[in-house]
Amino acid sequence: MKTLPTNKFLRGIQSKDPQIGLWISLCSNIGADVVAPSGFDWVLVDMEHSANDYQSVMSQLQVFDTSKATAIVRPEWNDPVAVKRLLDIGARGLLFPMINSVDEAKQAVAATRYPPHGIRGFSASTRANRYGRTPDYIDRIEHETAVIVQIESKAALAVADDIAAVDGVDGVFFGPADIAADMGLIGQPLNAAVWDVIRPVAKRLIALGVPVGTLVADAQFAAELINDGFNFVACGSDIGLLAKASDALLETVKSKIVET
Repeated sequence: MKTLPTNKFLRGIQSKDPQIGLWISLCSNIGADVVAPSGFDWVLVDMEHSANDYQSVMSQLQVFDTSKATAIVRPEWNDPVAVKRLLDIGARGLLFPMINSVDEAKQAVAATRYPPHGIRGFSASTRANRYGRTPDYIDRIEHETAVIVQIESKAALAVADDIAAVDGVDGVFFGPADIAADMGLIGQPLNAAVWDVIRPVAKRLIALGVPVGTLVADAQFAAELINDGFNFVACGSDIGLLAKASDALLETVKSKIVET
C-alpha cells in the first residue's frame, strides 16, 4: 500500500514559493501529454469554460500525475455533487468560480470535507484513494486538497478579506476577465483600470499572509505580478498557445513567399 502523496502546489503557496501555471482547456489527454513535460508548477484543468466532462478530466489528471505539475480543476459551479465527483477521480485541488460571499466560500470548503467537518459523500474505492489501497487517505486528504476561491466581481472584491478568512480556504484567485466585465470593460482583462481595483485588494491579502493568484495571457505581466507577491500565476493557456503559434506560422510563411 502507498500513502497519499504530498500536494506540492499547496505546499508551494503555503511556503510562498512562486507557482507558475498554465490553463488547460483543450479537453484532450494528448494535449495534456504535450504540455506536461514543460515543467509548469501547476495547471488548471477547466470545466467552466470548456467542453470537459468527468472522463476527459480524469484522462488529463492521469497524465499530469506523472509530471511535475499539480493539476487543479475548476468545476462548472460551486456544486457539492461536482466537487464530490472531481475529488473521487483524483483532483488535487479545486478552483471554485464566482465566489461572492463568505457563505459561498464556506459551502465550497464544506464540499471538500468529510463529515463532521463537511458534506462530502464517502466512497471506499475511488481513483483518488487508489481504489482502497491508500491507508491514510481519510486522515490526510483534507490537508492535501487545495481549496482556491475565485473572486470575479466588484461585490466579491469588497468582501475579499472576509472570504479569504474562511477556515479551509487556501488561496484567493482574481479573475480579471469577469471583474473587467463587471466594470463595463468586457474583453479587457489587462486594462489598467481593472488592475487598479485588483492590486490594492491583492496587496492587502498578501500582507495578511493569504496566497493570491490569477491568470494573465502576458508573460511579462505574469512575471511582474509574481515579483509583486502573487503566489500562483497562470501565464497562458494551451488554446492560446496553439492559436497564436498556428497563426504566426502561417503568417511567417506567407510573408516569405515571393509574388510573381
